[in-house]
Amino acid sequence: MSTKNTREIVDTYYRLANAGAWDDWCDLFAVDQTMDEQLAGHVEGRETLRDMMKGFPEMYASFSNTPVHIVVDGEQAAVVSHISAVTTGGDAVEAEVCNYFQVSGGLIRYMSNFHDSVPFAAVSGA
Repeated sequence: MSTKNTREIVDTYYRLANAGAWDDWCDLFAVDQTMDEQLAGHVEGRETLRDMMKGFPEMYASFSNTPVHIVVDGEQAAVVSHISAVTTGGDAVEAEVCNYFQVSGGLIRYMSNFHDSVPFAAVSGA
């Protein structure tokens, strides 16, 4: 079995997110992954992430995260993307995002994202 390279992992991350395949998306992360997520905070462990993502379809009627610019340097990547979503309550979300990835052994070990939280007020309740 070959190990996917960083670019393949990043491309798969966005493909699965945009397909709403959250369980498969979670499998891209290492068992002991760490994530610093702008809205959800610090998340440790793949199964914690998987439990968190189970509620995602209840928050969004539609969701897309489209990469605009991808930079890969070995086992690190940064992606500037645009999120277009509609909450289940009908609120539109449009946001520019930057994700940072550290990949090792074909899995995401660390990820963080950065964006304006105002567009997500309808989801976060802020």
